[in-house]
Amino acid sequence: MSSDAQYIASVVATYWFVSISMVYLNKVLMSNDGISIDAPLFVTWYQCIITALICWTAGEVAQRMQKKAELLPKSNDDAPAAGKKSFFSQFPKAEYQKATGQKVFPLSVVFVGMITFNNLCLKWVEVSFYNVARSLTIVFNVVLSKAMLGSPTSPRTLMCLGVVILGFFMGSSGEVNFSFKGTVAGICSSLFVSLNSIFTKKVLPAVDNDHWRLTFYNNVNACILFLPLILYYETSTIIAAMSHQLTSTMFWSAMTVAGFFGFSIGIVTVLQIKATSPLSHNISGTAKAAVQSMMAFYIWGNQPTFMGVLGIFTVLGGSLMYTLVKMKENSAGGARKAAPPSPAKEQELRKA
Repeated sequence: MSSDAQYIASVVATYWFVSISMVYLNKVLMSNDGISIDAPLFVTWYQCIITALICWTAGEVAQRMQKKAELLPKSNDDAPAAGKKSFFSQFPKAEYQKATGQKVFPLSVVFVGMITFNNLCLKWVEVSFYNVARSLTIVFNVVLSKAMLGSPTSPRTLMCLGVVILGFFMGSSGEVNFSFKGTVAGICSSLFVSLNSIFTKKVLPAVDNDHWRLTFYNNVNACILFLPLILYYETSTIIAAMSHQLTSTMFWSAMTVAGFFGFSIGIVTVLQIKATSPLSHNISGTAKAAVQSMMAFYIWGNQPTFMGVLGIFTVLGGSLMYTLVKMKENSAGGARKAAPPSPAKEQELRKA
């Protein structure tokens, strides 16, 4: 195996490991009373703190490495000595400015809704059903893009959405331990994921189009937004756990590792896209979701049914079809934009 192939395989394997581990560990934290506590908002709040701290630390390391690089001997063209960019060079200095935080605030409200409903879904449904419960994201993507951005929708896209919706109902009907509130939480999570992608595009210019700066602001704002919710809904639960789970090293270790995985998934996602392609990344994600669901039947003891398994693969198949259709449409749209306008069209543009 060539070195390039080995690198790609290692990146994909790392993406699978981090993504599946994050889901499984969060399931333990959300539903295992022996290890964790029945306070999903508190657990999610702590993970936001970990992510914000990692962003701040990475930014500080990047600043120090940049200062050291500036002290290195310079070449004849008065530029610092050439060298390979550090991993930390991608992280900006994490400074919270009130004006920027206010601009990011609407996105942070959506972000809080997204991660809250995501974890509530994971808490209430079986891990094997988790991907089906949250499968309507692409449906909301198309609907909201049409309603809020006026984006056109092709018949092929609608066909893919129909397959996903069919798989959702098949998976729901085949689920032995069906949870209505968990499924509703999954649908709400899908809605907020779609809103999050739309609001992110609008807010990114406020942070100089830097995703890591946005991650820092989002998580700091989320830490603040979660506090009144935790005080209102989970104060008694947290107080009751002070003599048990909150003094457990295993609990805080699991919480910290889950927070680290939550931060790491962004890095490994970017690495996989760069090492392969956006299409390959989506194919890898679809395959990973299938393996994750199948493993859950064994690890978590979920009872499989023919309709449930068929629903899982119908959802994943529809999602993959949607990815292929959208990439083909985007490619065709890019080609049309790159083509020079016809003489008649050019004349119309001049008149305008």
